[in-house]
Amino acid sequence: MSDFWLFLKLGLTHVLDWNAYDHILFLTVLVAAYTFASWKRLFILVSFFTLGHTTSLLLANYNVVSVSSKWIEFLIPITILVAALYNLFTSGKRSKQNKVGIFYFITIFFGLIHGFGFASGYKMINGSSEILPLLEFALGVEIAQIIVVLIVLIVSFIVQTIFRFNKRDWVMVVSSIVIGMVIPMLQHNWPF
Repeated sequence: MSDFWLFLKLGLTHVLDWNAYDHILFLTVLVAAYTFASWKRLFILVSFFTLGHTTSLLLANYNVVSVSSKWIEFLIPITILVAALYNLFTSGKRSKQNKVGIFYFITIFFGLIHGFGFASGYKMINGSSEILPLLEFALGVEIAQIIVVLIVLIVSFIVQTIFRFNKRDWVMVVSSIVIGMVIPMLQHNWPF
C-alpha cells in the first residue's frame, strides 16, 4: 500500500512542481477558454493528456520507443505555444465545439511528448517493468491536473464576474502571458 502512495504522490508532484511548470502552463492555456459549465469537456481533455502521457511512459518503459530528449524538450514548449496561439487567433470567433477537436489532438500530443520527456526519470524511480506503479503514477497526474483546472476555473470566474473582464479579453491576456513565459523555454531548448 505504501508503494501506491509513493507513485500517486510522484504523479501529483510531477504536475504541481513549480520548477517544471510546463504542465501548469499548458493546462492554463487549455482551460482559459472554458467555464465550470464545460466541466465534462475539460475532464475529457485532461484525461486525454493523461492517456497520452501514460502511453508514452509505457512505450518508453518497455523500450518500444526511444526519442531524443533534446527534441522532446523542444517540442514541449512548442505544444504550449501552439495551444496559446490557437487561443489568440480563435478567441471569440468559433464555437467551443470546433475548438475541442483541435485541443483533443494537441492535448494527446502534449501528453505523449511530455511522457517521453519524463520516461528516463520514471525508469530510474520505478526500476521495474510492472504496470501497476505506472497506473498509480497516472492517477496522481490526473488528480494534480484536476487541481490545476479547478484553480484556473476559479480564477477565471473571479476575473470575469468580479473584475468584469469579458471572456475574449481574458483568454487573450492568459494566452499572451503564457506565450511570454514559453519563449524563454524555446530559446533555452533550441535544438539547432
